[in-house]
Amino acid sequence: MICGFIEAFKMVFGVVPACRALSAHGIAISPRGYYARLSRPPSRRALRDAWLTGVLREIFEPGPGGRRRPESLYGAVKAWGYLRRQGIDVARCTVERLMRANGWRGNSRGRRKVVTTTADPANPRHPDLVGRDFRAQRPGQLLVADFTYVPLAGGGFGYTAFVSGAFAGTILGWECSLSRATAFVQRAIGQAAAALRRAAGGPITWRPVHHSDYAEVGVKPGNRGLACSDGAG
Repeated sequence: MICGFIEAFKMVFGVVPACRALSAHGIAISPRGYYARLSRPPSRRALRDAWLTGVLREIFEPGPGGRRRPESLYGAVKAWGYLRRQGIDVARCTVERLMRANGWRGNSRGRRKVVTTTADPANPRHPDLVGRDFRAQRPGQLLVADFTYVPLAGGGFGYTAFVSGAFAGTILGWECSLSRATAFVQRAIGQAAAALRRAAGGPITWRPVHHSDYAEVGVKPGNRGLACSDGAG
């Protein structure tokens, strides 16, 4: 690894300065040792790693026709078991190391999907006022919004609501919360309405359309001066 680093940068810094800099950081290597390593034949481990990498490449990389083998979905454990069934005696940690070095990963199931919107039967779904046409001719004409979830390192999820202007894609309002309650969505919409009033220098004299896929959670039509539209976007 150290010799590989020097090899990669020797044309920029030179071998002697690179060895001097590495030695100053506690990695003792001399130019003589570097050149001796280059003339030394590959070790048995390096040769076996190269051979195993070729075997794994046939599993994870596309073939001549551009198609991948079914085994390309295997993770390290299944790939290790597959190699052993083929009569290749190899340690699981070796398979993990070579797959990690080459960026090969198996197909893994993602986190469970979180339902961010729970319909309220007592609050009817608002009509789609834009007809799936999200083009705007001027700022403040159409706002689009959504809220999503973000996995937290300590477990659970955080939620973020955002409102953007369709004309320029500017985020006019956003809010984060640890709860999916309607109030934090309404606060994001309120921020967007306040941003429009600031830009207009006073009350809004036109009727902006606010399109989202979460109006059904309790946001009322005309909230803070916005005409709400509900769609599948």
